[in-house]
Amino acid sequence: MLHPADLPQTIPIFPLPGALLLPRGRLPLHIFEPRYLAMVEDCMKTSHRLIGMVQPREVPAGEPRLQSIGCAGRLTGLSETEDGRYMITLSGISRFRIREEVEGFTPYRTCDVAWEGFERDLGASEKDPQLDRKRFLGLLGRYFQAEELKTDWESLGEAEDELLINALSMLCPFEPEDKQALLEAPTLETRRETLVTLIEFALAGGGDERLQ
Repeated sequence: MLHPADLPQTIPIFPLPGALLLPRGRLPLHIFEPRYLAMVEDCMKTSHRLIGMVQPREVPAGEPRLQSIGCAGRLTGLSETEDGRYMITLSGISRFRIREEVEGFTPYRTCDVAWEGFERDLGASEKDPQLDRKRFLGLLGRYFQAEELKTDWESLGEAEDELLINALSMLCPFEPEDKQALLEAPTLETRRETLVTLIEFALAGGGDERLQ
């Protein structure tokens, strides 16, 4: 088990709108911009191999501002295409809070971060005792039909609570600010409640459909 003290103070940051990484989740990424190719190559030279995923907040000009909380993932998979792009996989380790951005000579952004307050992320997977799986999957089925999304329903039905809720939080096509709300949820139960609210809102479209 890792502890906050085992994690580095400074990590590279990848600000990507709508791309959500959660602890113990896996996020595949296609890397092609030169600055992020350099980031991956530099990351592979470190012992921790961590990259911080953060939602950017757009500003009229210049680099987008960063949300204060992100999630770091360990680079656990990498393949290179013939034209020099990288296909990577990040495995979620822990959320963090940005202390300050570090001015340096790298073409990508780096930040000093604090891991305190997210010790739960470094422990065992969470359970959601209040999850009504039948009703939850029923709501999800209506949402997937409305959004014309496909999934393996048998696997979803058998998935552990955390895998089910976190995978859906990462994969569903919500707005960046909604992804941030899912990231910042303090517990798995809170994340599931937030997820249900977002799905109900998408289904309602101004109506009053709710999970009964």
